[in-house]
Amino acid sequence: MRTDVTFEGFGGVELKGWLYLPEGDPDAAGPHPALVMAHGFSATRHMGLAGFAEVFCAAGFAVLVYDHRCLGDSGGEPKQEINPWAQARDYRYAISWLAGRPDIEAARIGIWGSSFSGGEVLVVGAVDPRVKVVIANVPFAGTSTDIPLEGRDERFAAMRAALDDESGAGPADSTDPPVGPMSVVLASGAHPGGRAFLPQPESTAWFEAVGGAGSGWQNTFTLRGFSGQPPFDPAVAVPYIAPRPLLMVVASGDRVAPAENALASYAIAGEPKQLELLEGHHFVPYSGEAFERAAAVMRDFLRTYL
Repeated sequence: MRTDVTFEGFGGVELKGWLYLPEGDPDAAGPHPALVMAHGFSATRHMGLAGFAEVFCAAGFAVLVYDHRCLGDSGGEPKQEINPWAQARDYRYAISWLAGRPDIEAARIGIWGSSFSGGEVLVVGAVDPRVKVVIANVPFAGTSTDIPLEGRDERFAAMRAALDDESGAGPADSTDPPVGPMSVVLASGAHPGGRAFLPQPESTAWFEAVGGAGSGWQNTFTLRGFSGQPPFDPAVAVPYIAPRPLLMVVASGDRVAPAENALASYAIAGEPKQLELLEGHHFVPYSGEAFERAAAVMRDFLRTYL
């Protein structure tokens, strides 16, 4: 069902991942509809994504799960650098890699992101016409509940141009001084001074639970390209996803990617769209009953629209 794969992101950077292919069904030979998955801020594919991929694969979908550049097993320098534009651009390279395989149905590819990458798939889904469905799990879906309508087309055009920019001079390739290095969470190995990007106790608990030996996760990062021009704001892109279907899974008590911001972005999304509201904090969808519920809703959404 699962094999290790390597494919090229922008600039020839080697991105490491897993490819899940359905087995034991009448159409096992394919071509299969497919889903691209990547994790959120600093996390790797070893941290809770396999369970989702297995559910989707069992339902007949091929699934590519990979580590973002500079993180986990993937290449890219400097290590532990996070740039949302660069990560979003690599989603498009992942789509291209899947679309070029004979066992994949190129006209039926969706994208899935969680937390920080949940915001990235909102942007990619609005820009790339090859995307057929978008699933955003507890997404960073905007910076505020106040989403201005004036000038929205111009702001989205600037974001589209930034994501399309492969000149080496755009925000995906920013050489501006980074934020950090600093700690991701307040945990062992944190940088001196007690500062962390995700200071919530639930963040520390989750990363300590799943980010241990073998995960490839490190409690350090630098951040580029986030607040430059144009700023990386998924809320600007959300209205332009339609008519591609959007599923947003939101945790009611989310303090990491605030639930109120996600709900405000969902409100301005076009149809078709679906909202699943879970009780609890940002990390509840990754395990237990909340995982079972979220994964089932996502699976059924894929069956309906992909």
